[in-house]
Amino acid sequence: MADESSGEAVRREVLGDAHVDRAAAAATAFSAPWQEHVTAHAWGAVWTRPGLDRRTRCLVTIALLASQHASGELAMHVRAAIGQGVTPTEIREVLLHTAVYAGAPAANTAFATAQRVLDELGIEEAS
Repeated sequence: MADESSGEAVRREVLGDAHVDRAAAAATAFSAPWQEHVTAHAWGAVWTRPGLDRRTRCLVTIALLASQHASGELAMHVRAAIGQGVTPTEIREVLLHTAVYAGAPAANTAFATAQRVLDELGIEEAS
């Protein structure tokens, strides 16, 4: 069941207060319903479900965004995954696995995006 209240709590825990506050501040009369929908349904109904821990959900999300060439969302979720304890090695392996199924162009974009985020965070290369 969709729950905007628990969704906002999880969204803040995963993405951070700064991101959620920026998204809320940028919402317009036109886009506010979308923010509410994402918070209630993605974060409140899906991310709160039992069965997968947050690290696993982060890795699944990275794979899906990489396959869609969604660089902006991918960068945000790579950063979130690191915050949830996912290692650069795990991110790299998910991107390599995704490349087999989503193709080289998607993987090229995803690797460049993930590397940029790791560089911004000052995290050394995966071993």
